[in-house]
Amino acid sequence: MADNEDELVDYDEEEEAANVSADKSGEAKDTKKGHYVGIHASGFKDFLLKPELLRAIVDAGFEHPSEVQHETIPQAVLGGDIVCQAKSGMGKTAVFTLATLHQLSVEDDKVACLVLCHTRELAFQIAHEYERFSKYLPQVKTAVFYGGVNIKTNREILKNDCPHVVVGTPGRILGLARDKDLKLDSIKHFVLDECDRVLESLEMRRDIQEIFKLTPHEKQVMLFSATLSKEIRPVCKKFCQDPMEIFVDDETKLTLHGLQLYYAKLSEAEKNRKLNDLLDALEFNQVVIFVSKVARAKELNRLLTDCNFPSICIHGGMKQDERIKQYKSFKDFNARILVATDLFGRGIDIERVNVVINYDFPDESDQFLHRVGRAGRFGTKGIAVSFVSSDQDKEILSQIQSRFEVNIPELPDEIDMSTYAAA
Repeated sequence: MADNEDELVDYDEEEEAANVSADKSGEAKDTKKGHYVGIHASGFKDFLLKPELLRAIVDAGFEHPSEVQHETIPQAVLGGDIVCQAKSGMGKTAVFTLATLHQLSVEDDKVACLVLCHTRELAFQIAHEYERFSKYLPQVKTAVFYGGVNIKTNREILKNDCPHVVVGTPGRILGLARDKDLKLDSIKHFVLDECDRVLESLEMRRDIQEIFKLTPHEKQVMLFSATLSKEIRPVCKKFCQDPMEIFVDDETKLTLHGLQLYYAKLSEAEKNRKLNDLLDALEFNQVVIFVSKVARAKELNRLLTDCNFPSICIHGGMKQDERIKQYKSFKDFNARILVATDLFGRGIDIERVNVVINYDFPDESDQFLHRVGRAGRFGTKGIAVSFVSSDQDKEILSQIQSRFEVNIPELPDEIDMSTYAAA
Protein backbone atom coordinates (compact mmCIF):
# COMPACT_ATOMS: atom_id res chain seq x y z
CA MET A 1 0.00 0.00 0.00
CA ALA A 2 1.27 3.51 0.82
CA ASP A 3 4.99 3.88 1.33
CA ASN A 4 6.36 4.41 4.80
CA GLU A 5 6.02 8.15 4.66
CA ASP A 6 6.15 8.81 8.40
CA GLU A 7 8.56 11.54 9.38
CA LEU A 8 10.69 11.29 12.50
CA VAL A 9 8.98 12.67 15.55
CA ASP A 10 10.11 16.07 16.78
CA TYR A 11 11.29 16.16 20.38
CA ASP A 12 11.76 19.06 22.72
CA GLU A 13 15.41 18.49 23.66
CA GLU A 14 15.30 20.26 27.00
CA GLU A 15 12.22 18.37 28.12
CA GLU A 16 13.67 15.12 26.85
CA ALA A 17 16.90 15.66 28.75
CA ALA A 18 15.02 16.53 31.93
CA ASN A 19 12.79 13.51 31.72
CA VAL A 20 15.27 10.82 30.87
CA SER A 21 18.15 11.89 33.06
CA ALA A 22 18.89 9.06 35.45
CA ASP A 23 20.07 9.37 39.01
CA LYS A 24 23.30 7.78 40.19
CA SER A 25 21.62 4.50 41.03
CA GLY A 26 20.80 4.14 37.34
CA GLU A 27 17.03 4.46 37.77
CA ALA A 28 15.06 6.87 35.63
CA LYS A 29 13.35 9.69 37.49
CA ASP A 30 9.58 9.83 37.86
CA THR A 31 7.85 11.12 34.77
CA LYS A 32 4.69 13.09 34.35
CA LYS A 33 1.67 10.99 33.45
CA GLY A 34 0.45 11.29 29.90
CA HIS A 35 3.63 12.65 28.33
CA TYR A 36 5.37 10.21 26.05
CA VAL A 37 8.60 12.24 26.25
CA GLY A 38 9.37 10.80 29.66
CA ILE A 39 9.68 7.26 28.39
CA HIS A 40 12.88 7.62 26.37
CA ALA A 41 14.81 5.48 28.81
CA SER A 42 13.55 2.45 26.91
CA GLY A 43 13.23 1.70 23.22
CA PHE A 44 11.18 -0.74 21.17
CA LYS A 45 14.05 -3.24 21.26
CA ASP A 46 13.46 -3.64 25.02
CA PHE A 47 10.09 -5.28 24.28
CA LEU A 48 11.91 -8.29 22.75
CA LEU A 49 9.84 -8.15 19.58
CA LYS A 50 10.66 -10.20 16.48
CA PRO A 51 13.63 -8.69 14.59
CA GLU A 52 11.42 -8.30 11.50
CA LEU A 53 9.05 -6.07 13.51
CA LEU A 54 11.91 -3.97 14.87
CA ARG A 55 13.13 -3.38 11.31
CA ALA A 56 9.65 -2.25 10.26
CA ILE A 57 9.43 0.07 13.31
CA VAL A 58 12.72 1.73 12.29
CA ASP A 59 11.47 2.10 8.71
CA ALA A 60 8.30 3.76 10.02
CA GLY A 61 10.43 6.37 11.80
CA PHE A 62 9.37 5.50 15.36
CA GLU A 63 12.30 6.02 17.73
CA HIS A 64 10.78 5.79 21.20
CA PRO A 65 7.59 4.20 22.52
CA SER A 66 4.83 6.47 23.80
CA GLU A 67 3.63 6.04 27.36
CA VAL A 68 0.71 3.82 26.38
CA GLN A 69 3.05 1.63 24.30
CA HIS A 70 5.55 1.45 27.16
CA GLU A 71 2.81 0.44 29.61
CA THR A 72 0.89 -1.95 27.37
CA ILE A 73 3.14 -3.77 24.88
CA PRO A 74 4.99 -5.92 27.46
CA GLN A 75 1.67 -7.31 28.73
CA ALA A 76 0.16 -7.57 25.25
CA VAL A 77 3.03 -9.62 23.76
CA LEU A 78 2.59 -12.14 26.58
CA GLY A 79 -0.99 -12.77 25.47
CA GLY A 80 -2.76 -11.14 28.40
CA ASP A 81 -6.21 -9.53 28.11
CA ILE A 82 -6.16 -5.72 28.08
CA VAL A 83 -8.60 -2.83 28.50
CA CYS A 84 -6.77 0.38 27.54
CA GLN A 85 -7.86 4.00 27.43
CA ALA A 86 -5.42 6.67 26.27
CA LYS A 87 -5.77 9.92 24.37
CA SER A 88 -5.81 10.17 20.60
CA GLY A 89 -2.44 10.21 18.92
CA MET A 90 -0.57 8.11 21.48
CA GLY A 91 -0.05 5.07 19.27
CA LYS A 92 -2.68 2.61 20.56
CA THR A 93 -3.06 0.98 17.14
CA ALA A 94 0.63 0.05 17.11
CA VAL A 95 0.19 -1.71 20.48
CA PHE A 96 -2.20 -4.37 19.23
CA THR A 97 -0.69 -4.50 15.75
CA LEU A 98 2.82 -5.25 17.04
CA ALA A 99 1.62 -7.54 19.85
CA THR A 100 -0.49 -9.72 17.56
CA LEU A 101 2.09 -9.86 14.76
CA HIS A 102 4.72 -10.86 17.32
CA GLN A 103 2.61 -13.83 18.47
CA LEU A 104 1.20 -14.80 15.08
CA SER A 105 1.89 -18.26 13.70
CA VAL A 106 1.45 -18.51 9.93
CA GLU A 107 1.88 -22.24 9.50
CA ASP A 108 -1.84 -22.68 8.77
CA ASP A 109 -3.95 -20.67 6.35
CA LYS A 110 -6.49 -19.80 9.02
CA VAL A 111 -7.73 -16.52 10.46
CA ALA A 112 -5.91 -16.13 13.79
CA CYS A 113 -6.46 -12.43 14.55
CA LEU A 114 -9.74 -10.49 14.29
CA VAL A 115 -9.86 -6.70 14.72
CA LEU A 116 -13.23 -4.94 14.83
CA CYS A 117 -13.95 -1.19 14.69
CA HIS A 118 -16.91 1.09 14.05
CA THR A 119 -16.13 2.74 10.68
CA ARG A 120 -14.87 1.58 7.31
CA GLU A 121 -12.18 4.28 7.17
CA LEU A 122 -10.73 3.16 10.48
CA ALA A 123 -10.80 -0.50 9.36
CA PHE A 124 -8.93 0.48 6.18
CA GLN A 125 -6.34 2.39 8.24
CA ILE A 126 -5.79 -0.47 10.73
CA ALA A 127 -5.29 -2.95 7.87
CA HIS A 128 -2.71 -0.55 6.43
CA GLU A 129 -0.86 -0.55 9.78
CA TYR A 130 -0.75 -4.37 9.73
CA GLU A 131 0.68 -4.29 6.22
CA ARG A 132 3.24 -1.66 7.21
CA PHE A 133 4.49 -3.50 10.29
CA SER A 134 4.49 -6.92 8.58
CA LYS A 135 6.72 -5.55 5.80
CA TYR A 136 9.49 -8.04 6.67
CA LEU A 137 7.03 -10.86 7.44
CA PRO A 138 5.89 -11.48 3.84
CA GLN A 139 4.07 -14.70 4.75
CA VAL A 140 1.59 -12.74 6.92
CA LYS A 141 -1.62 -11.99 5.00
CA THR A 142 -4.07 -9.24 6.02
CA ALA A 143 -7.55 -8.54 4.66
CA VAL A 144 -10.10 -5.84 5.44
CA PHE A 145 -13.86 -6.43 5.13
CA TYR A 146 -16.62 -3.82 5.46
CA GLY A 147 -20.01 -2.96 3.98
CA GLY A 148 -20.32 -1.09 0.71
CA VAL A 149 -18.11 -3.64 -1.07
CA ASN A 150 -19.56 -6.61 -2.96
CA ILE A 151 -19.58 -9.48 -0.46
CA LYS A 152 -18.59 -11.89 -3.23
CA THR A 153 -15.16 -10.24 -3.33
CA ASN A 154 -14.72 -10.96 0.40
CA ARG A 155 -15.81 -14.57 -0.06
CA GLU A 156 -13.31 -15.15 -2.86
CA ILE A 157 -10.45 -13.82 -0.70
CA LEU A 158 -11.44 -16.06 2.21
CA LYS A 159 -11.78 -19.11 -0.05
CA ASN A 160 -8.73 -18.69 -2.28
CA ASP A 161 -6.18 -16.78 -0.18
CA CYS A 162 -7.26 -16.97 3.46
CA PRO A 163 -5.72 -14.15 5.54
CA HIS A 164 -4.14 -14.57 8.98
CA VAL A 165 -5.39 -11.14 10.10
CA VAL A 166 -8.91 -9.88 9.39
CA VAL A 167 -9.91 -6.28 10.10
CA GLY A 168 -13.50 -5.19 9.65
CA THR A 169 -16.76 -3.62 10.76
CA PRO A 170 -19.19 -5.72 12.84
CA GLY A 171 -22.05 -6.00 10.33
CA ARG A 172 -19.97 -7.35 7.46
CA ILE A 173 -17.86 -9.64 9.68
CA LEU A 174 -20.99 -11.17 11.23
CA GLY A 175 -22.53 -11.67 7.78
CA LEU A 176 -19.45 -13.55 6.56
CA ALA A 177 -19.27 -15.62 9.76
CA ARG A 178 -22.97 -16.58 9.68
CA ASP A 179 -22.62 -17.76 6.09
CA LYS A 180 -19.60 -19.88 7.14
CA ASP A 181 -17.35 -17.99 4.70
CA LEU A 182 -15.31 -16.59 7.58
CA LYS A 183 -14.31 -19.32 10.02
CA LEU A 184 -13.58 -18.02 13.51
CA ASP A 185 -12.75 -21.30 15.26
CA SER A 186 -8.97 -20.63 15.11
CA ILE A 187 -9.05 -17.06 16.47
CA LYS A 188 -6.28 -16.43 19.00
CA HIS A 189 -6.52 -12.63 19.21
CA PHE A 190 -9.78 -10.63 19.40
CA VAL A 191 -9.38 -6.83 19.28
CA LEU A 192 -11.94 -4.02 19.57
CA ASP A 193 -10.66 -0.57 18.58
CA GLU A 194 -12.60 2.53 19.67
CA CYS A 195 -14.47 -0.03 21.76
CA ASP A 196 -16.78 2.46 23.48
CA ARG A 197 -18.30 3.49 20.15
CA VAL A 198 -18.71 -0.14 19.12
CA LEU A 199 -20.29 -1.19 22.43
CA GLU A 200 -22.44 1.92 23.10
CA SER A 201 -24.56 1.17 20.04
CA LEU A 202 -26.89 -1.68 21.08
CA GLU A 203 -27.11 -2.95 17.50
CA MET A 204 -23.32 -3.09 17.13
CA ARG A 205 -22.96 -4.58 20.61
CA ARG A 206 -25.33 -7.43 19.66
CA ASP A 207 -23.27 -8.08 16.51
CA ILE A 208 -20.03 -8.06 18.53
CA GLN A 209 -21.44 -10.48 21.10
CA GLU A 210 -22.60 -12.86 18.38
CA ILE A 211 -19.19 -12.74 16.67
CA PHE A 212 -17.48 -13.21 20.04
CA LYS A 213 -19.49 -16.39 20.72
CA LEU A 214 -18.22 -17.89 17.45
CA THR A 215 -14.60 -17.59 18.59
CA PRO A 216 -12.77 -20.04 20.91
CA HIS A 217 -13.02 -19.55 24.67
CA GLU A 218 -9.24 -19.44 25.00
CA LYS A 219 -7.98 -16.35 23.22
CA GLN A 220 -6.43 -12.97 23.90
CA VAL A 221 -8.93 -10.09 24.09
CA MET A 222 -7.77 -6.46 23.79
CA LEU A 223 -10.03 -3.40 23.91
CA PHE A 224 -8.79 0.13 23.15
CA SER A 225 -10.31 3.59 23.11
CA ALA A 226 -9.46 7.27 23.55
CA THR A 227 -12.49 7.74 25.82
CA LEU A 228 -13.95 5.13 28.14
CA SER A 229 -16.82 6.20 30.38
CA LYS A 230 -17.35 4.67 33.81
CA GLU A 231 -20.58 3.10 32.48
CA ILE A 232 -18.98 1.26 29.55
CA ARG A 233 -15.98 -0.13 31.46
CA PRO A 234 -17.90 -3.02 33.10
CA VAL A 235 -19.25 -3.97 29.63
CA CYS A 236 -15.68 -4.06 28.28
CA LYS A 237 -14.50 -6.27 31.13
CA LYS A 238 -17.22 -8.85 30.42
CA PHE A 239 -15.34 -9.79 27.24
CA CYS A 240 -12.10 -10.39 29.14
CA GLN A 241 -10.56 -12.75 31.64
CA ASP A 242 -8.81 -10.83 34.42
CA PRO A 243 -7.69 -8.02 32.09
CA MET A 244 -4.89 -5.57 32.73
CA GLU A 245 -6.56 -2.15 32.86
CA ILE A 246 -4.48 0.77 31.60
CA PHE A 247 -5.85 4.29 31.81
CA VAL A 248 -3.34 6.90 30.66
CA ASP A 249 -4.41 10.44 31.66
CA ASP A 250 -7.75 8.99 32.70
CA GLU A 251 -10.34 11.62 31.69
CA THR A 252 -8.30 14.47 33.10
CA LYS A 253 -6.11 16.98 31.38
CA LEU A 254 -6.53 17.54 27.67
CA THR A 255 -2.98 18.77 27.13
CA LEU A 256 -2.09 16.56 24.20
CA HIS A 257 1.62 17.20 24.11
CA GLY A 258 2.49 20.09 21.80
CA LEU A 259 -1.16 20.96 20.95
CA GLN A 260 -2.26 24.62 21.25
CA LEU A 261 -6.02 25.19 21.84
CA TYR A 262 -7.92 28.42 21.07
CA TYR A 263 -11.49 29.56 20.45
CA ALA A 264 -12.83 32.40 18.29
CA LYS A 265 -16.15 34.04 19.22
CA LEU A 266 -18.04 35.07 16.08
CA SER A 267 -21.43 34.98 14.40
CA GLU A 268 -22.44 32.33 11.86
CA ALA A 269 -22.08 34.95 9.09
CA GLU A 270 -18.48 35.71 10.09
CA LYS A 271 -17.20 32.11 9.91
CA ASN A 272 -16.19 32.05 6.23
CA ARG A 273 -14.16 35.27 6.45
CA LYS A 274 -12.43 34.07 9.62
CA LEU A 275 -11.66 30.70 8.05
CA ASN A 276 -10.10 32.38 4.99
CA ASP A 277 -8.01 34.63 7.26
CA LEU A 278 -6.77 31.63 9.26
CA LEU A 279 -5.84 29.62 6.17
CA ASP A 280 -3.90 32.64 4.92
CA ALA A 281 -2.15 33.29 8.23
CA LEU A 282 -1.37 29.82 9.58
CA GLU A 283 1.62 27.77 8.46
CA PHE A 284 0.01 24.38 7.97
CA ASN A 285 1.28 21.09 6.59
CA GLN A 286 -2.26 19.76 6.41
CA VAL A 287 -5.48 21.05 7.97
CA VAL A 288 -8.76 19.32 8.84
CA ILE A 289 -11.89 21.51 9.05
CA PHE A 290 -14.81 19.92 10.92
CA VAL A 291 -18.45 20.75 10.17
CA SER A 292 -21.70 19.41 11.60
CA LYS A 293 -23.62 18.17 8.55
CA VAL A 294 -23.07 16.61 5.13
CA ALA A 295 -24.67 19.57 3.29
CA ARG A 296 -22.37 22.02 5.09
CA ALA A 297 -19.32 19.90 4.24
CA LYS A 298 -20.21 19.96 0.53
CA GLU A 299 -20.91 23.71 0.50
CA LEU A 300 -17.80 24.69 2.46
CA ASN A 301 -15.64 22.49 0.23
CA ARG A 302 -17.06 24.30 -2.82
CA LEU A 303 -16.51 27.74 -1.24
CA LEU A 304 -12.89 26.97 -0.34
CA THR A 305 -12.14 25.76 -3.87
CA ASP A 306 -13.73 28.95 -5.28
CA CYS A 307 -11.48 31.00 -2.97
CA ASN A 308 -8.36 29.25 -4.31
CA PHE A 309 -7.96 26.95 -1.31
CA PRO A 310 -8.03 23.57 -3.11
CA SER A 311 -9.69 21.21 -0.65
CA ILE A 312 -11.20 17.75 -0.62
CA CYS A 313 -14.16 16.49 1.33
CA ILE A 314 -15.15 13.36 3.30
CA HIS A 315 -18.65 12.78 4.65
CA GLY A 316 -21.21 10.03 5.22
CA GLY A 317 -23.18 10.87 2.08
CA MET A 318 -20.38 9.63 -0.19
CA LYS A 319 -20.08 6.12 -1.61
CA GLN A 320 -17.62 3.93 0.24
CA ASP A 321 -15.02 3.64 -2.53
CA GLU A 322 -15.04 7.44 -2.95
CA ARG A 323 -14.55 8.01 0.79
CA ILE A 324 -11.59 5.61 0.87
CA LYS A 325 -10.14 7.24 -2.26
CA GLN A 326 -10.35 10.72 -0.68
CA TYR A 327 -8.91 9.48 2.62
CA LYS A 328 -5.97 7.85 0.82
CA SER A 329 -5.40 10.96 -1.28
CA PHE A 330 -5.21 13.12 1.84
CA LYS A 331 -2.95 10.65 3.65
CA ASP A 332 -0.64 10.55 0.61
CA PHE A 333 -0.40 14.38 0.78
CA ASN A 334 -2.10 14.95 -2.57
CA ALA A 335 -4.29 17.52 -0.82
CA ARG A 336 -3.53 19.77 2.14
CA ILE A 337 -7.04 20.87 3.19
CA LEU A 338 -9.78 18.43 4.19
CA VAL A 339 -13.38 19.32 5.07
CA ALA A 340 -15.01 16.55 7.09
CA THR A 341 -17.95 15.59 9.23
CA ASP A 342 -17.44 13.68 12.48
CA LEU A 343 -17.13 10.52 10.42
CA PHE A 344 -13.45 11.51 10.20
CA GLY A 345 -13.15 12.68 13.80
CA ARG A 346 -12.18 9.47 15.49
CA GLY A 347 -9.23 7.11 15.25
CA ILE A 348 -8.08 8.38 11.87
CA ASP A 349 -4.36 9.03 11.81
CA ILE A 350 -2.77 11.45 9.33
CA GLU A 351 0.80 12.18 10.39
CA ARG A 352 1.16 15.58 8.70
CA VAL A 353 -1.96 17.27 10.10
CA ASN A 354 -0.87 20.15 12.36
CA VAL A 355 -4.01 22.33 12.24
CA VAL A 356 -7.63 21.45 13.15
CA ILE A 357 -10.44 23.99 12.80
CA ASN A 358 -13.85 23.38 14.35
CA TYR A 359 -15.91 25.42 11.87
CA ASP A 360 -18.97 24.02 13.65
CA PHE A 361 -18.46 23.40 17.36
CA PRO A 362 -18.87 19.74 18.41
CA ASP A 363 -22.02 18.59 20.23
CA GLU A 364 -20.19 17.05 23.19
CA SER A 365 -16.86 17.12 25.01
CA ASP A 366 -15.81 13.61 23.91
CA GLN A 367 -16.19 14.62 20.28
CA PHE A 368 -14.02 17.68 20.89
CA LEU A 369 -11.27 15.42 22.23
CA HIS A 370 -11.43 13.15 19.19
CA ARG A 371 -11.46 16.03 16.71
CA VAL A 372 -8.56 18.04 18.12
CA GLY A 373 -6.62 14.79 18.48
CA ARG A 374 -6.18 14.78 14.68
CA ALA A 375 -3.45 17.43 15.19
CA GLY A 376 -0.36 17.10 17.33
CA ARG A 377 -0.36 13.30 17.15
CA PHE A 378 2.35 11.27 18.89
CA GLY A 379 4.44 14.17 20.06
CA THR A 380 4.30 16.43 17.01
CA LYS A 381 3.14 20.03 17.35
CA GLY A 382 -0.28 21.30 16.37
CA ILE A 383 -3.00 23.92 16.84
CA ALA A 384 -6.79 23.60 17.13
CA VAL A 385 -9.09 26.62 16.69
CA SER A 386 -12.80 26.32 17.50
CA PHE A 387 -15.47 28.73 16.25
CA VAL A 388 -18.00 29.59 18.99
CA SER A 389 -21.18 31.18 17.64
CA SER A 390 -24.15 30.14 19.82
CA ASP A 391 -25.11 29.83 23.48
CA GLN A 392 -24.95 26.05 23.10
CA ASP A 393 -21.37 26.33 21.78
CA LYS A 394 -20.44 28.44 24.83
CA GLU A 395 -22.00 25.90 27.18
CA ILE A 396 -20.11 22.96 25.63
CA LEU A 397 -16.86 24.98 25.65
CA SER A 398 -17.40 25.53 29.37
CA GLN A 399 -18.04 21.80 29.89
CA ILE A 400 -14.83 20.93 28.01
CA GLN A 401 -12.72 23.30 30.11
CA SER A 402 -14.24 21.97 33.32
CA ARG A 403 -14.07 18.28 32.45
CA PHE A 404 -10.53 18.27 31.07
CA GLU A 405 -9.14 20.90 33.49
CA VAL A 406 -7.92 23.02 30.61
CA ASN A 407 -8.09 26.75 29.97
CA ILE A 408 -8.83 27.44 26.30
CA PRO A 409 -8.00 31.10 25.59
CA GLU A 410 -9.48 33.34 22.92
CA LEU A 411 -7.56 33.34 19.64
CA PRO A 412 -4.94 36.13 19.68
CA ASP A 413 -4.32 38.42 16.70
CA GLU A 414 -0.96 36.76 16.08
CA ILE A 415 0.26 33.25 16.87
CA ASP A 416 3.90 32.26 17.20
CA MET A 417 4.46 29.75 14.41
CA SER A 418 7.01 27.80 16.51
CA THR A 419 4.23 26.76 18.92
CA TYR A 420 2.38 24.66 16.35
CA ALA A 421 4.76 23.99 13.43
CA ALA A 422 8.07 22.15 13.43
CA ALA A 423 11.05 24.33 12.66
